[in-house]
Amino acid sequence: MIDISSNDITPKPLRVREFYLGRQPILDRNQALFGYELLFRNAPVGPANITSDLSATASVIAHASQLGMEKVIGDALGFVNVDADVIMSDIFVFLPREKVVLEIVESMPVTPEVHARISELVGHGFTFALENVVADTSQVQELLPLVQYVKMDMSTVDPKVLAALAPRFKREQKKLVAEKVETREEFKSGLDLGFDYFQGYYFAKPAIMTGKKLSPSQLAVMELMTLVTSDADNMDIERAIKRDVSLALNLLRLVNTPAVGARQRIDSLSQAVTVLGRRQLQRWLQIMLYAEPSKRGHSMTPLLMLATTRGRLLELLAHKLRPNHAHSADIAFTVGIMSLMDTLFGVPMSEILSQIEVIDEVAEALLSREGFYGDLLRLAECIERIEDMEGEIVPTLRDLAMSPDDLVELEMAAYEWSDNVVRYAL
Repeated sequence: MIDISSNDITPKPLRVREFYLGRQPILDRNQALFGYELLFRNAPVGPANITSDLSATASVIAHASQLGMEKVIGDALGFVNVDADVIMSDIFVFLPREKVVLEIVESMPVTPEVHARISELVGHGFTFALENVVADTSQVQELLPLVQYVKMDMSTVDPKVLAALAPRFKREQKKLVAEKVETREEFKSGLDLGFDYFQGYYFAKPAIMTGKKLSPSQLAVMELMTLVTSDADNMDIERAIKRDVSLALNLLRLVNTPAVGARQRIDSLSQAVTVLGRRQLQRWLQIMLYAEPSKRGHSMTPLLMLATTRGRLLELLAHKLRPNHAHSADIAFTVGIMSLMDTLFGVPMSEILSQIEVIDEVAEALLSREGFYGDLLRLAECIERIEDMEGEIVPTLRDLAMSPDDLVELEMAAYEWSDNVVRYAL
C-alpha cells in the first residue's frame, strides 16, 4: 500500500494493548448483510501503559488489521470509528481502503488540518461516514461533501427530525444508515423514510407467534436430527435425507465448505454421513435449520451468521477452558446454535426445549444463562452488544480465567469460520 501520509504532517506512532473486539451487523433494505461496525473497547485488566496520546481505537485497529481484517468482516464492509487523532495518524497503512468505511462523529472539531487530511484520504480512495447526525448544522454542512454515508440514531433522534433530515440527505446523494434499530417497528419506520441500511439487533429478537408450526423443510431437519441422536442405522439416515431434495442438496453444499476441512470433495450422501460422523452431522443439521429458510429473500442470513458465530465461539471457548473434557466443545456449540432458535421458530425457548431433548446443563444455559455454558453464552452476548454490556465482560472473563488477548483470537477464528459457512451454504 502506498504511503498516504501528508508531507506536512508527521504521523503519530501507534501502540498496541489489550482490547475487546465486537462487531454489529449492518443490513440492507432486504435484510441481507451489508457490513459490520467494528467496536473496539479497552480491557480494564492487565497493563495499560500507552506512551502515545492516540486514542485506543487506533491501537486496536492496527492490531486487528495485522491479525487479518478479512477474518473479522469476510466479504462485508467494515465500519470503523475514527477521531481527529486517528485521522492525523499513520494507521491507514494497515487498512484495506476498499473494505473499510471510516466513521467520524458529527461533533468532532474540524480544524483546517483535519479537513485537509480527510480530503487527502478521500482522494486516495478511502470512504467516510458521518455518524450521530441529529441536526443540519454548519459542521454537518462542512463535512457532508466528504462523506458517502450519514448515520442517524433511531432511538434518540425525534421522528419529526428524522422525517425532515432523511430526504434532505438523500437529495445530496448520501446513503442513509439507521443506527440502534432494536424493534421491527423501527425497521419499518426506517424503510418508510428511505434509509438504505440498518444497524441493530431487531432481527435477533424473537417475534413470538402462538401456534406457529415449523416449515416442512424444518420438520425434515428436526426428524433427521432425531434419527442421528437415536443411533439409527446410516442407511435409515440416508433414506430420510433423500426424501427431501432441498435438504440433500443443502447438506452436500454445507459439508463441502472450507469450514468442514474435508480432504476431498464429498459427492454423495453416504460419503457425507460416513465422513462427518454422527456428532458432526448433527452440527450441520443444526446449522441447516437457519440456512434453509434464508433462501426466501436471504432475510435470515444475519441470523444464520449470528448463530454460527455464537456456536463456534462457544465451542472454541469450551475447548480452551476444558481441554480434557472431550464433549464440552460439542455441548457448547449446541448451546450457541440453539440460543437463537426462539427467534428462528417464533416460539418461546421453554416450548422448544419441551420438544427437543437436551441435557440439564444445556437447558439451564438456554433458559437462565446459568452454569459453565451459560457463562459462555452470556460472554458471547456481551460481545455482540459490547456498547451496552461492556461492563459485564470483565467479571465473566475473570470467572472463566481468560485473558482479553485469548478472547480476541478466538473471536476472530469464530468470525472467519462463520463467514466461510455462510458464504458457501447459501
